[in-house]
Amino acid sequence: MNLVILHTIVQDYINSNLDANTSDLLLKGIPLKDISQKLVIEQIEAKKRCKKKLPTWFGSKNIYYPNKLNIEQTSSEFTASYKATLVSGKSLIDLTGGFGVDAYYFSKKVETVMYCEINSELSEIVKHNYKVLQSKNIDCLNENGIDTLKSIDKPFDWIYIDPSRRDHTKNKVFLLSDCTPNVKTFQGLFFKYAKNVMVKTSPLLDISATKKDLKYVKQLHIVAVNNEVKELLWILERNFNGKLEIKTVNLKTDKNEIFQFIYNDESTALATHSEPLTYLYEPNSAILKAGAFNIVAHTLKVNKLHKHSHLYTSNELITFPGRRFKVEKVIPFNKKEFAKLGIKKANVTTRNFPLSVGDIRKKLKIKDGGTAYLFFTTDKNGTKIIILCSKEK
Repeated sequence: MNLVILHTIVQDYINSNLDANTSDLLLKGIPLKDISQKLVIEQIEAKKRCKKKLPTWFGSKNIYYPNKLNIEQTSSEFTASYKATLVSGKSLIDLTGGFGVDAYYFSKKVETVMYCEINSELSEIVKHNYKVLQSKNIDCLNENGIDTLKSIDKPFDWIYIDPSRRDHTKNKVFLLSDCTPNVKTFQGLFFKYAKNVMVKTSPLLDISATKKDLKYVKQLHIVAVNNEVKELLWILERNFNGKLEIKTVNLKTDKNEIFQFIYNDESTALATHSEPLTYLYEPNSAILKAGAFNIVAHTLKVNKLHKHSHLYTSNELITFPGRRFKVEKVIPFNKKEFAKLGIKKANVTTRNFPLSVGDIRKKLKIKDGGTAYLFFTTDKNGTKIIILCSKEK
């Protein structure tokens, strides 16, 4: 850490240039002494990325930021706050601390948190920031988390691990066996020291395959933020031998959409099919990632349009984990029929349809936006159709 960064004149310069083009700043020259221009630019770029992702850090004075890659890899406050609702007890160890956002939120739910980070500069930054944020129950260790777990040789209520999804050349990876540390090889160690383990993985991971790689999986939380899946959180419990519960969560600014089910029930659930009725429903991304296609229809008592379309319909408006629409008109996919609607601007979505959104816009000359919503899909009879909708709250 270069503590000159925390001097008032430097902080004022950073804060007054958050919206500036950093290339222009470098061309002009940064009027600050005893500090490299590169470091100042790094602080500006990193802080800028935190405005929405980490508002607590962004809004606090004298926060020291790591490089923007560390900010990119860290959890958002949305997801960290949700994670914290899943833990409790007296002690938790975060084996892969990173920028420390998860540990910060865990510390609000657990009496003592041990934060481990092998990168000495990042560890020092986080330790400083915890003082700024007045977090007093987090013990910061600049150590390899696995080695720490072995050396202190004591039990914890929880172990949390978010293995690095970058290889030695900084390229992105997502398979458990390619991440560092390789969770698959250390599960015996984890269960030696904790009954409960939380593993954060890439949203790209195949659920069925990963379930086989991990032991004693009790729950899987599929966490989306504003309809973009961000994290898969695997909750492992020593010697657990029950049914796996899947919990899908879409975190939104106004409300959270939650749907949960037993993993094996999806394969036995039966969905009914019908033509589009009064209302149309589009599942959120967490539901789709979970593969909860039939269980949603069965549980919420709605019909599917087609086995593979993953759009749902009903005559009565219901609460649904996703977007809701009023069906205004249904027509066959036909250029002449579409022309009769007189629509030049619309929001276009495809589900189980052979053309992409871009191809459809080009073919039918539809501009993006407006208040009309068009779903291009396949109905229960295999017919390609267009559903014109208005959005419901």
